[in-house]
Amino acid sequence: MAGHSKWANIQHRKGRQDEKRGKVWTRIIREITVAARAGGGDLATNPRLRLAVDRAKGANMPADRVKYNIDKATGNQEGVNYEEIRYEGYGIGGAAIVVDTMTDNKVRTVAEVRHAFSKHGGNMGTEGSVVFQFKHCGQLIFAPGTSEEKIMEVALEAGAEDVIAGEDGSIEVLTAYPDFEVVRDALEAAGLTPEVAEVTMRAENPIELTGEDAARMQKLLDVLEELDDTQNIFHNAEIDSSAL
Repeated sequence: MAGHSKWANIQHRKGRQDEKRGKVWTRIIREITVAARAGGGDLATNPRLRLAVDRAKGANMPADRVKYNIDKATGNQEGVNYEEIRYEGYGIGGAAIVVDTMTDNKVRTVAEVRHAFSKHGGNMGTEGSVVFQFKHCGQLIFAPGTSEEKIMEVALEAGAEDVIAGEDGSIEVLTAYPDFEVVRDALEAAGLTPEVAEVTMRAENPIELTGEDAARMQKLLDVLEELDDTQNIFHNAEIDSSAL
């Protein structure tokens, strides 16, 4: 997203996540479950599980609940088997949307995702139709007023790929996926705490939406976000803050 609305979009997204803590916890538990089953319950050797546990801490999930779900995923207890499925599509103005889901019933999930797209002005795409417009990477975003010089010095020394200053004063640090934790830890050790720190699918070519188009796009994203099986949504729409 371009600099003038990046910070407004970030604050809007965080506010909505805070309002839906129960759903956030459900998503994190699913991620912990899948990560632990795939790579084991040892945080030292399972980077995906480490990131999921970090998200759990950030969402104030109790440690005993985190441990219970890791133990459940790696033990012999019977539980739900989730399948990871990615859906791609187009939103308002041709904006690219990627919806990552975890589901125990993919027939139900694909029907719900397709219905959300078609009912709210979007179109479901085929596999690979839009994902090429995104980069899988680590992303750290700092609030306006944070020292760009200090961030750049620490981040690049730790192995970051790029440091981008936004027009609104926010600062974005990009890393390769394997380097995310090292760069994040180096920045935090230097007293630089990011507002956002995550492994994400970053849009390469943002599309600006204003007015009615921005509002319609936000509605489509909200509906997709509300689906029970949705884990993450990535898009390249730069939504005008006045429509939020």
